[in-house]
Amino acid sequence: MTKEAKNMQEICRLRPECITCTCDKYLAKCPEDAPEEAKITYMQKVLSLIAGAQKSDAIPVIVRDINQVRMEMFGDADDYTKIKIHFNAVMLGKEEEFRREIAGAKDPLKRAIQLSMVGNYIDFGAMKHVDEEKLSHLLGMAKDQQLDEETYACLREDLSKASRFVFFTDNCGEIVLDKLLIEEIKRQYPQLSVSVVVRGAETLNDATRMDVAQVGLGEVAYVVDNGNDVAGTWMPELSEEAYARMESADVMMAKGQANFETLRCCGKNIYYLFLCKCHIFSDMFGVEPFSGILVRERDVRNR
Repeated sequence: MTKEAKNMQEICRLRPECITCTCDKYLAKCPEDAPEEAKITYMQKVLSLIAGAQKSDAIPVIVRDINQVRMEMFGDADDYTKIKIHFNAVMLGKEEEFRREIAGAKDPLKRAIQLSMVGNYIDFGAMKHVDEEKLSHLLGMAKDQQLDEETYACLREDLSKASRFVFFTDNCGEIVLDKLLIEEIKRQYPQLSVSVVVRGAETLNDATRMDVAQVGLGEVAYVVDNGNDVAGTWMPELSEEAYARMESADVMMAKGQANFETLRCCGKNIYYLFLCKCHIFSDMFGVEPFSGILVRERDVRNR
């Protein structure tokens, strides 16, 4: 076991609020026409998984295991293929508009970060419904998202000294904005070798190689998948290539709440970038709902 893996086992990731939310979402997530006995068995297995989880386990890992139980019992998988293709296309249709906005900003890198964090709204794991009107509104107000200036300055300093940068993606659609952010990082820090990590299998509306191909992300960075279907980046199950990229990186950026939940307190030089889409994260960082967060790994141990 690596030192990092051992340290991660010692971190308490579970929160009472997350357990309650997971129960609310998944206890009733079985076919309505399923026999009552089957529903009871499913619910008992869900509760057993939650009760048996280690305090160091991340909710996305538990949710993956719950979905496996549901598949085994009911063969009922949530198919997000059409949703992913749709939101990728929606954001691609605005790509040049966003590129011009970034280029015309006083601080192009900051604007690219603001847009990328707002794009994290496209999340069918944290929310039941993604409202396209609200998405457009949030994107239009992206310039008003506040960044912690000290963290932003540290990021710039780290990028200027780094030779290897790894970017962990989150959801479909937003990866168009991630692509523009990576383009800007490469423009300002041309010495960087950039790798992008996507999910290794379909899970929710998270980005996979299919999405990368649709939005052209592979044209601006080397792409590797993480080798598993956890909605996050769970180090104990990372593919060898993803782990090697992570180990050799000088600085990393991880998008989304799930990546924060799974990587938090890993001790590596990671900057987390996401939108607070639930009250747990809003309360954690003391901000209003749908506020963007840029926070460094070394500053999150006590959160």
